[in-house]
Amino acid sequence: MMNCKEATKLLSDKKERHLLGKEQVSLTFHTMMCSACRNFGKQMDSISVFSQSYLKVKDKEDSE
Repeated sequence: MMNCKEATKLLSDKKERHLLGKEQVSLTFHTMMCSACRNFGKQMDSISVFSQSYLKVKDKEDSE
């Protein structure tokens, strides 16, 4: 079974590349069982959304 260190690495990697089938299955299973890693994944998604929003606002300000 995957441990939390491996899961958080894959959650981070997932933002930059497609996970292999085995990686995705293992990660899904782990996050179903582990609320800490599930929360980490949600936080990673939120940070990504906030970063993209910031960049859009910054680009808009720079073009004015």
